[in-house]
Amino acid sequence: MHDLTGRTVLVTGASKGIGAATARALGAAGANVIAHYRSDADGAAAAVADVPAERRLLCRADLAEPAAARELWREALAWKGGVDVLVSNAAQMLASPLDSSDEAWDETWASTLAVNVAGPMALVREAARHFVARRAGVLVTLSSWAAQRGSTNPHLIAYSASKAAVKAATQTLARAHAADGLLAYVIAPGVVDTQMSEDAARQVGGREVITRALAMDEWVPPEEIADLVVYLASGRARHLSGATLDVNGASYIR
Repeated sequence: MHDLTGRTVLVTGASKGIGAATARALGAAGANVIAHYRSDADGAAAAVADVPAERRLLCRADLAEPAAARELWREALAWKGGVDVLVSNAAQMLASPLDSSDEAWDETWASTLAVNVAGPMALVREAARHFVARRAGVLVTLSSWAAQRGSTNPHLIAYSASKAAVKAATQTLARAHAADGLLAYVIAPGVVDTQMSEDAARQVGGREVITRALAMDEWVPPEEIADLVVYLASGRARHLSGATLDVNGASYIR
């Protein structure tokens, strides 16, 4: 485990799934952890329960609103006087089937792009400017293998598109500011063992159907994603900046 003592990390969507596992792992590594949540305060609190009180902060924000994302960043900066790492993880996975009504289709796309792209990118913009000004900082964004190959779930068109947008934005920042101290990485998980994945699996036949298509016959434990984030947050993987890191148990190899 890398020692992150003294480093301050903001994790969005820290109340469950990958975000919760990441907040726990960062805290265990010694980081000051800012655990963001939208509605599940208890989940976020549980994720950082083992982190000493002086090293944890809970922050609520609805990332569907760019203004709320910017306020979240200001709150994060004020806590310790700076932020060293942003883990942009918060997202939603809404179904957008082709045969839905026009109103449902439009609403799903608008909500997905607001929550998964516009709000997070407003936050990423603030972080990138802060990191470039300090000439040091780590940005980790959570994309998906659906952004690379398209989803096997035909109802996740909007979700897949949003995750592709996150990937492209992060890569653009990595390239543009490689000489300015900004290290930016994309993590593209496959099927992670979270409630979000369980919900999506029910749309296509359930957990067993999904598992049979995976090379390891198992879903990715969120703790493996968290351990990777801790490594990237250390700042030691400088020349990995710009990379998309596939974590899918050899089910999708490119």
